[in-house]
Amino acid sequence: MKYLLLALVIASSIYLLAANEASAQANAPAAKAPATAPAANIATPASKSSAGAPSSAATKKTSAVIAPTRYAPNPLARRAQLYYDFIWGVDSLKVKYAESGEMIRFSYRVLDSEKAKPLNDKKNEPSLIDPKAGVKLVVPSMEKIGKLRQSSTPETGKIYWMAFSNKGRLVKPGDHVNVVIGKFQANGLLVE
Repeated sequence: MKYLLLALVIASSIYLLAANEASAQANAPAAKAPATAPAANIATPASKSSAGAPSSAATKKTSAVIAPTRYAPNPLARRAQLYYDFIWGVDSLKVKYAESGEMIRFSYRVLDSEKAKPLNDKKNEPSLIDPKAGVKLVVPSMEKIGKLRQSSTPETGKIYWMAFSNKGRLVKPGDHVNVVIGKFQANGLLVE
């Protein structure tokens, strides 16, 4: 009985492997097709065979398939992370789309409070630049609250933030932006 079950399992796995290999070979020519397909491979409503049914060439559609990945891209290169850590005493730089797109939130964690002082200095006006959209966002000043940024003396280990006004929602998730605060400049940050 054990040998019969073992033989059944082996036979079914061989069958499945053969079926997968056959389907992979059947799909291989479509995967090797050039990016610019000839006009005959594009589906058109007027393209019919002599029998009146759509031809097989007319039913094929060309599309690029992107394999999904479970790994999130690292927004900053390791070298950039070391630079911001060593020169400015900050890490975990993040730019997030907030308040239904009306605000863009920039946050960072302080590693060295002395080096990070210029980021919280009230004299340094922060700006967020999106080269793709061609806009420069500023931190708005509310009547009773003041500027939407933290300007207290930075403490090691704490996370600080500032919010930029995104009126008209010109900056969108996926854009790469630059944050400038005095002499501090973080380039190519991904808007999440």
